[in-house]
Amino acid sequence: MSRPAIIAEDLVVAYGDTIALDRSTFTIPAESVTAVIGPNGSGKSTVLNVIAGLVEPLAGSIEVPARSNGRHRIAYVMQTTKINDALPVTVREVVAMGRYAGLGPYRRLGADDREAVRAAMERTGISDLASRHLTELSGGQRQRVFVAQGLAQQHDVLLLDEPLTGIDITTAVAIDEVIHEEVARGSTVVMTTHDLSEARAADHVLLLSGRVVASGRPDEALTAEHLKAAYGPALLHVEDDRIFIDDAAHEPADTRHVHRDRIIHTESSPGDAHQD
Repeated sequence: MSRPAIIAEDLVVAYGDTIALDRSTFTIPAESVTAVIGPNGSGKSTVLNVIAGLVEPLAGSIEVPARSNGRHRIAYVMQTTKINDALPVTVREVVAMGRYAGLGPYRRLGADDREAVRAAMERTGISDLASRHLTELSGGQRQRVFVAQGLAQQHDVLLLDEPLTGIDITTAVAIDEVIHEEVARGSTVVMTTHDLSEARAADHVLLLSGRVVASGRPDEALTAEHLKAAYGPALLHVEDDRIFIDDAAHEPADTRHVHRDRIIHTESSPGDAHQD
């Protein structure tokens, strides 16, 4: 494993009187893709929030060099992309918001900022949408816009809350490519997901169920034993070496969802296409 980007020891996170993440110790390697997976309400978004510094631990500690010593080189793309329809904001303006934190008060975007915005839109394939209002866009297009906003920020760590959920396959492939480009550029990507195939394609996995059940390479963390501990026997089914999860967070389907066979990566062979 490479040097750590995040180190947590005996971490406990709570919202009021509710424990969202119970005592957990884990390390997230730098310059890699870490998938955070678990059933609904297992603490996935909480892990991103505490990494970003949006919530403070109730107990234990978390070390994030990207936001230590006065630095804040973390970009956070949250799951929700809802906006106020009355707000007259364009795609370019939304992406440019990613540069505001580094400007300081009363400063305007400079040439470097404008170039970062342009490059982020180009990487996510939304340059032609720059002057359009967000309310005119599809869900997949909006997702690209918010990912571009994250890319435009100065960051060492990119946090993505379910970036591949509920979007078309073209957008999913485009975002997946950007994720791996980020790692190649030296960034650390931490993304939440409900899909086992996405987690299996990551470099590192955190499996949650109100705490960290397992952490490590996908083949180490996503064993049937660990998955059963996280999802419970009522939700997890293993038949003929295929894993089925009946999770309310998934789209309704007539049949069980076969995660192990579902992938979106363009480098995969046709025989690896997803099955339901």
